[in-house]
Amino acid sequence: MADVKRNVRVEERLRIKIGEAKNLPGRNQNAANLRDIFCVLSLDQEEIFRTSTIEKTLNPFFGEEFQFSVPRRFRYLSVYVYDRDKTDKVVGKVAIKREDLQTYHNKDHWFPIRPVNPNTEVQGKAHLEVKFEETVDAGVERLSVRLSECSDLTLSNGCCDPFATIAVHFTNGRMETRRTKVRKKTNCPVFDETLTFELNTNDPRHSMAEWAELVVTLYHDAPGNNVFLGEVRVALSGLQAQTHATNNAWYFLQPHKGVSYLDEGLQSSLRLKIYYTVDHVFPSHKYNDLRRMILQSHTVQPVTSSACYLLGEIIPCKVDAAQPLVRILLHHGQIVPIMRTLAKWEISKVTDANTIFRGNTLVSKMMDEVMRLAGLHYLHDTLRPALDQVFAEKKPCEIDPTRVKDPAVIQTNMENLKEYVQRIFQAITSSALRCPTLMCQMFHDLRQLATSHFPDNKEVRYSVVSGFIFLRFFAPAILGPRLFDLTTEQIDSQTNRTLTLISKTIQSLCNLVSARTPRCNEEYMTCMYQTFYTDTHITAVRQFLEIISATSNPTQRNLDSAVVLKEGMLTKRAQGRKRFGRKNFKARYFRLTTQDLTYSKHKGKEPLCNIPLSDILAVERVQEESFKKNNMFQIVQPQRVLYLQASNCVEEKEWVDVLAKICRTNEHRLDKYHPGAYVSGHWICCKAVSETADGCTQVSSSLDLQMNVDTETELARLHSLIITHMDRLERVMQDCECQAVYTGDICFLPRSVIEDVQSSFKTLTALREAAIVLEQEHRAYLRALARETKYGSKQAPIGDDNYLLLAGRMSCLDNSGLSSLRRPPLPW
Repeated sequence: MADVKRNVRVEERLRIKIGEAKNLPGRNQNAANLRDIFCVLSLDQEEIFRTSTIEKTLNPFFGEEFQFSVPRRFRYLSVYVYDRDKTDKVVGKVAIKREDLQTYHNKDHWFPIRPVNPNTEVQGKAHLEVKFEETVDAGVERLSVRLSECSDLTLSNGCCDPFATIAVHFTNGRMETRRTKVRKKTNCPVFDETLTFELNTNDPRHSMAEWAELVVTLYHDAPGNNVFLGEVRVALSGLQAQTHATNNAWYFLQPHKGVSYLDEGLQSSLRLKIYYTVDHVFPSHKYNDLRRMILQSHTVQPVTSSACYLLGEIIPCKVDAAQPLVRILLHHGQIVPIMRTLAKWEISKVTDANTIFRGNTLVSKMMDEVMRLAGLHYLHDTLRPALDQVFAEKKPCEIDPTRVKDPAVIQTNMENLKEYVQRIFQAITSSALRCPTLMCQMFHDLRQLATSHFPDNKEVRYSVVSGFIFLRFFAPAILGPRLFDLTTEQIDSQTNRTLTLISKTIQSLCNLVSARTPRCNEEYMTCMYQTFYTDTHITAVRQFLEIISATSNPTQRNLDSAVVLKEGMLTKRAQGRKRFGRKNFKARYFRLTTQDLTYSKHKGKEPLCNIPLSDILAVERVQEESFKKNNMFQIVQPQRVLYLQASNCVEEKEWVDVLAKICRTNEHRLDKYHPGAYVSGHWICCKAVSETADGCTQVSSSLDLQMNVDTETELARLHSLIITHMDRLERVMQDCECQAVYTGDICFLPRSVIEDVQSSFKTLTALREAAIVLEQEHRAYLRALARETKYGSKQAPIGDDNYLLLAGRMSCLDNSGLSSLRRPPLPW
């Protein structure tokens, strides 16, 4: 089991939609004083994302979604609600324990907004060793308290200089206090200090006193007023009874006694929808059976008996099934044949050409995922320049009379909107030759299938493609540019509205191919639609669609233009290019393209430095003790190392991942690197004194980077989904059994069609058995993990009632069985 545990990876993902808040208090508790509200999404107290600001309201609607891989352990997922005034003022927050996230998975839920004060903003843990010692003096009892270290303390204004006070309370009200030394510039301090306390029962003043409680309080050493970081309380009376016993454990830091995260305060609430998944990823060979069934799907006849189709029917949310399926099939080069087979079957069931792929079918969701993976660079290359202009100019574009105070500005706003739409229209219709080969192949197949099924419909060759490229690719990216990494900046409410109007107009472009007047639900949009309903625009759209769907490989492609992969502010350490230069830290704007990495003082300024991708030999994280800073990583070059700090742990992970992926094909890529920095004449990690010493640690292995796919993680995700919906799988099996026994005909289920009952039943049985075998491995691993996880260890600190979680997990795993999932197959 030890070998299995070493080879198991834990992958956590969070997707959270911040919906709306209601009943926020007015400024100065006056309901007439409206606020400018935004939200900050945090892991513990580390800011990860923030929403746009909704102005002049006490009931703001955000409707923003954020998703990311969780890069580290965390205690609370928090959403802080802020009022943007002269200084940002926190209104309140929602804090959800990591252990409770599954309770709210895939549910819309209103959470009460709790008050925030410095005494509740606590994170981190401390390691204590508490021991009663024997003394040679009769009547004297001695208590020894050793504070070894702390971890992940709260930063105060970006820094942390922690110290601790250790107080012992006695039953007669007396208290003794000691204080440690200050540890500078670290939120993971190593104290290693032992402090002793004595109780002399021979002293008349202490004769009736007993040990009561130990309180260890952490502070940030700030000028003028120390900042509370958290405390640990240990009852001493029970420990004293254990003669010679040592209480050696990690503890979660807690708020001040009497302060709770559940204090009633505001009557406000925040609506959130949370998707939280945890997958335990086993070695690749464990997934052979499940992988084989998925990859053979395009050869199964009929396709309704294939694993891909049946998984799409078993898993209620088509997106949940589509994402891992597409990534697995892409990695193995099987996405084109299975999509062609599934699309052919789906089109064969359609009687109206206008409804092809317009619903949330498995094919449409899989196509969405293909375009998102294969077309992200193309999307950036096409839309980013035009959207950057919208963000920079911020011209008003509101044309809805009910939203405009002065009707005289509508005409000016209309011209602004037309200008923006025309530029985006031109960018899209002139980008055909840059459309990725995989997308062109998909569009080519869909067009052929649709025209074969509707030979008399001359427009279907365009509409089947335009529905995807305009409705499901360009329009959503314009509406939510941050979700597609088209910008990292905050978007104000006026610009958000402009993007909505542009997106509405772009969506209508798919109707141009039909030569019919586009349907207009909002009268104020009629003028915009009429502007683009011209022969010139219709011809441009049709030519664009012809090129991207006529062949899988357009003859001309501008592959030499650099595509922006990621950009944003990072803090860099000077590389010491000058002999006497200071190696200090400065904020710079970094821009990574398919050709190079550059940085400048500010966005849009001339680059101060250009690093060709061929010069990037390795990209790895940096040990915190090197510079006493969090979220640092390094870019190793032939002559020097560039050290960078990201704003938070998620941003760090994204930069490291994309840089590692883009340079993985470098033939000079390093095998080993230094995880520490070269400081004060030696490497922090291996103590080597030569700055040119070979690395001491193996570089991290890369994933399949062509499409950013980790197939084992995707297979683990599918397994988890099958287990979660095992009841649905078994229900379909029962329906197949009944249908085969009584009629032998096609099985029409409430949501799907099973054309061949016997072959479908065999596929379902194989999926079920593969899932059960994996579940046995999964439960054995969790059972061993639960047994070996010690309450009070660094992985399971004392506090938050987490011992109940550990005990519950042990009981559940020890008493659970798989017999309820097992059933003998029919003898077919």
